[in-house]
Amino acid sequence: MPNSIAERILDLSKRKGALLFGEFRLSAGGTSSYYFDGRVLSLDPEGGYLVAKALLPILKESGARAVAGPTLGADPIVSTVSVVSHLEGHPIPGLIVRAETKGHGGRRAIEGPMDGLGPNAPVAVVDDACTSGASLFHAIDAVESAGYEVVEVLVILDRNEGGSDEIRRRGYSFHSLLSADERGRISASP
Repeated sequence: MPNSIAERILDLSKRKGALLFGEFRLSAGGTSSYYFDGRVLSLDPEGGYLVAKALLPILKESGARAVAGPTLGADPIVSTVSVVSHLEGHPIPGLIVRAETKGHGGRRAIEGPMDGLGPNAPVAVVDDACTSGASLFHAIDAVESAGYEVVEVLVILDRNEGGSDEIRRRGYSFHSLLSADERGRISASP
């Protein structure tokens, strides 16, 4: 029986089919011996809850006053973290970063309750996985363009294919719940 929340997330990912092994083509390019579909995990009631419980202490420690992420991979993470944070008495609103700025209505790049955050508000950026970091950098740019400070970058799985190194190189704090090694072995992050 897994002990830590991250170990429970890894176990559940395997049981629910969010983590598959074989030969897979990646959206970031190339192939991999495993595939992680974070939405299978984060849209599962237990999986979403475990992810939120694992991320909330990191968010609290960082001082984040909101959690933001790129649509579609981060949508369920942002929502679950927001709901569980409310239930725990430390509400953290959720923000969704659009792939493209909305062309009508409010013409927003970010959706969610941004009123009341104030200028330079500390915001954490989340996603289901990090390969090249492209979707995370898109979200970071949108959050910073909105006048907020990114204080933490969090993912469920770090594929360790350069994205997390570049995030750290640019000066952002980065955490993952799970981590892959060069052979495709997945483990709970230390």
